[in-house]
Amino acid sequence: MILKRYAKILVLAAIFLMALAISGCLEEVDADFQQPPAQNFADTFSPDDNWLIYWYICGSNLESGGGAATKDIEEMLQAKLPANVKVLIQAGGSREWQNAFVQSGATNLFLYSSDGLQELVTAPDSDMGDAETVASFLQFGKDNFQADHRVFVFWDHGGGSVFGLCQDERTGNILSLNEVRDAFAAVYDANTENPPFEVIGFDTCLMATYETANTLYGYAHYMVASEEVEPGNGWQYTSWLKALGENPAMSGARLGQVMCDGYYEGCEDVWSEDTVTLSVIDLSKIPNLRAAYENFGIEALRLSAQNPRQFFSSLGRNAKNSENYGGNTRENGYYDMVDIGDLAENSKDLLPQTSTTLIRAIDDAVIHRVHGPYRTKGKGISGFYPYSGNDNYYAMYTRVNAAPDSQKYLYHYLLRGSIPSEAQGILASTGLNELPQPIEESLFSIAGLDELKIQVDKKNNAFVQLTPEQLENIAYVNCNLAYFDEADDIILYLGSDSNVKIDWKKGTVTDNFDATWPMLDRHPVYIEVTAVQDDYNLYSIPILLNGERVNLEAAYQYSTNSYKILGARRLSSNGMADKNLIKLKAGDTITTLHYGMTISGDDSDFTEAEVITFTFTKDSNLADERIGNGEYLYCFEFVTPNNESASSQFINFSVDDNGITTNEIE
Repeated sequence: MILKRYAKILVLAAIFLMALAISGCLEEVDADFQQPPAQNFADTFSPDDNWLIYWYICGSNLESGGGAATKDIEEMLQAKLPANVKVLIQAGGSREWQNAFVQSGATNLFLYSSDGLQELVTAPDSDMGDAETVASFLQFGKDNFQADHRVFVFWDHGGGSVFGLCQDERTGNILSLNEVRDAFAAVYDANTENPPFEVIGFDTCLMATYETANTLYGYAHYMVASEEVEPGNGWQYTSWLKALGENPAMSGARLGQVMCDGYYEGCEDVWSEDTVTLSVIDLSKIPNLRAAYENFGIEALRLSAQNPRQFFSSLGRNAKNSENYGGNTRENGYYDMVDIGDLAENSKDLLPQTSTTLIRAIDDAVIHRVHGPYRTKGKGISGFYPYSGNDNYYAMYTRVNAAPDSQKYLYHYLLRGSIPSEAQGILASTGLNELPQPIEESLFSIAGLDELKIQVDKKNNAFVQLTPEQLENIAYVNCNLAYFDEADDIILYLGSDSNVKIDWKKGTVTDNFDATWPMLDRHPVYIEVTAVQDDYNLYSIPILLNGERVNLEAAYQYSTNSYKILGARRLSSNGMADKNLIKLKAGDTITTLHYGMTISGDDSDFTEAEVITFTFTKDSNLADERIGNGEYLYCFEFVTPNNESASSQFINFSVDDNGITTNEIE
């Protein structure tokens, strides 16, 4: 019954909307946008040196569902290679391959060289999410090919420091960072002066992390990886292999730069560059970076021990405003990865002794990077931050050998209310000789926030007044909006936004409601804010795209007061971010998804419903439109640093042709 009422009210909602100003969804990037300045990396090798590129292709559902691996292999085949540059390929991990040469249910080894593509071995099936499979591939290359310089490229999904990479579609197994190091250690000795690999790269999502780089220290000179989720086109294999073939004398730094630049240019060609990132990290700088990041955590741990609620609420606000990756919201799921440089930049006042040193260490280690216009604040290396508040994710993080101890102890305190005894030594070195007493219940309290009454000021604005104690429990505040109609017995949840005015010193939170809401081709949509920056916000919008449930990604640019549709992404699975960013095209069918419940019934939660189906056109756009006349419920949502939330009492906005009337609800 609820779905029938819900669908009916959504159809009626279309009547409330005004005409839209047309602006194409594939608009050009702002002409003022600039990439970071590029360095000139000199050639350091002989043009006669031999190169061997190991390409580890875990096809997964990227291949079985759309042939993404096959497309990249075809890109490789367009690069003509000299006799001294070879690509050794292992392909597996997919239920089905979209080409005639890779066999399903087998381990496929190929060599691409000046003689073309040759099949070397078709061996019994192996698990591409297992460290032994990686080690066997490394051993095969070592035993059969002489090389002056080696490159290793992982290809598949990635899930950041916690979840790892390369999920075999048949077994479901995933390589952890510990397993990645174990695989290299099984074949090569770590050598910090002369690592066995020139470059180790990740054509995967979310792997440009401190923990990944620290894992590979001693095994490569350089690491190339993305902080953010990659689009489906991935790296451009024609460009960087062609460049290496034409100049085998180039350094690993130059090769990494070519990989980055070719990737970005390839994304521009298919309009998927908006949120991309790719970094070249000099792994020889890891010791300095490691010390700086550990000290950043130690300073944070010391200050948190003195006043945990105040410290973590401030750190949580800094993290919320820092560039973070993979979405980190209820709708998108959580990967708990933040750009540690941006976090340090935002924490200079909070952590004055170590923030600047950490930023300098990052800038020294990241020798080249590219990024899209909606990923401008990152410095090239991410790290774990528990946005989700998920203790299981934190437990997985503690098992990452390359993760800093100080960060593990810090987030133990944040999530579990105590500092581990193992931290005694490092805290004593800072002058803190006793650990604070454990807090038996949650470190943060939302008690009373869900009872908080919204008031109305003389200007007809809705606001709440928070006490200093309440402020210490809050990292950020969002607003939630719902349409309700007593006659139709329906409440329609429209979503959440960051569009509120907060005075953190005075403790006042005030609405910024103007009777508009994002509309896709004049159809109301459910939204969830995923990133808040000085010049733009990012949003996630659940829809059905040609019958498949996806999250539509959109950016709101403050300078133009307009939205840009970035694309759609499938939901993640098992911690692996989906690499396919789907660009919408004319003729696509879109069905809006909303959440509703009855007013009179005993519904305990909102129910998702498919509401309005329409066809996307070349003139389709997303825009803030005036919502229909009627009654709206509005509340403030308070989120703690460990991601618990509570909502204030509701207030009523009554919208009609004369404007907005704010009414307290008794």
